[in-house]
Amino acid sequence: MRKNLQLFYFFQIDEAASFKQTLNHETMINLITPVSVMLDPGTQPQVAVNIAFSQAGLQALGITGDLQDEPFANGQMQDASNLGDPGTTNWKPTFTDPSNLHGVFIIASDKQIKIDAMVATLELGFGKSQHNLYKLQGNVRPPPFACHEHFGWLDGIGQPAVSGFQTAFTGQQQVDPGVILVGESGDPSVRPAWAKDGSFLAFRELQQLVPEFAKFVTDNAPPVPGEDPKDYAGIFGARLFGRWKSGAPTFIASRADDLELANDPQRNNAFNYTRPAQTSLQISLFVLPRAHTHCSKARPRADNVSHQNSIYRASIPFGTEVTPAEQASHTSDPTSERGLAFVAYQSGIAAGFQFLQKMWLNNPRFATGKNVDPGFDPILGANHGEARYIKGAYISNPTEAMNIPNDFIVSRGGEYFFAPSISAIRDTISV
Repeated sequence: MRKNLQLFYFFQIDEAASFKQTLNHETMINLITPVSVMLDPGTQPQVAVNIAFSQAGLQALGITGDLQDEPFANGQMQDASNLGDPGTTNWKPTFTDPSNLHGVFIIASDKQIKIDAMVATLELGFGKSQHNLYKLQGNVRPPPFACHEHFGWLDGIGQPAVSGFQTAFTGQQQVDPGVILVGESGDPSVRPAWAKDGSFLAFRELQQLVPEFAKFVTDNAPPVPGEDPKDYAGIFGARLFGRWKSGAPTFIASRADDLELANDPQRNNAFNYTRPAQTSLQISLFVLPRAHTHCSKARPRADNVSHQNSIYRASIPFGTEVTPAEQASHTSDPTSERGLAFVAYQSGIAAGFQFLQKMWLNNPRFATGKNVDPGFDPILGANHGEARYIKGAYISNPTEAMNIPNDFIVSRGGEYFFAPSISAIRDTISV
């Protein structure tokens, strides 16, 4: 949802019959914004409310049909190893008790007063039939960092365009609606009829250790021939992400940021990681090789991957800005977490988020068929809390591995949900 503020309101259902009765009321149904509407920002209301249920939540409401998605059925806690988490030691308590986490309201607006009013409306309407387990407030960062995540990079620039809802710009991935919405063209799975036009939601609360990451980049930035040493860190950070902080791709703007390129939607995705044969060796080595950067791991482009593995992200930062004290000490204040409320929609978690995290980001050999194993995704790759490595970082020796001893993104837990259509809410879930 393209709003400046989002509240994630996680709840437990206490009285199923009463909850269903309230949910079935036309007044309540009219408040809900389904995923199909969220795909078109022009149709979003001033206050958008999405509701999604976990497997435990559907069972609490008496919905027992198999949605044919194993990660969803098992829950994210059982999937922690596949996601590269070091167990669930760092997880918030709400996410380590999945039997009681039944659902989430995602309430989005540009004004906090409207979100607060909607929470009051929902709590009054549902009364004692549910209670809140945990709230996470997301907020777009203040200018000039709006639309940038806490490490400083423009977020969401590689989002796919969903056919029937958006028209792709040059180089932007165009996917069938069934990649995101269950039962639509492009969804190969067979699921209950009521699930049509719903979407699986993968939620992750990701803490970002911003001062620590900045120090790592500064301390480990390799020399760059022909460049001023004071620019090494900025160049290295861009090479790790595959984009400059502005969003300009390093594959095109290899030596310096290019704001004009970054701001041109017809150009900022117009590349596929292949170079003409006459490209100089120096340029080829300067840019991290294909599948060595975060952007190329998360969206491989030229490696002929299936569009079925695409996700539609609706993430938002949370927490405050880094303080001068944190910058000076290179250490995050443990009492003031910041990070990303990661949200991904897809028609199947096994083919979407789980596949992307396990088979691409956490797989040091992806993409296969390269002269050198790329290593882990340098940003979101995870190795169960153990050290990671990347290759291609050293321009003078691209086959040499660089060790990344610590995680700069820490999973605080999450869950898998199913966000149903309005008809599914009215005709199946609430009856």
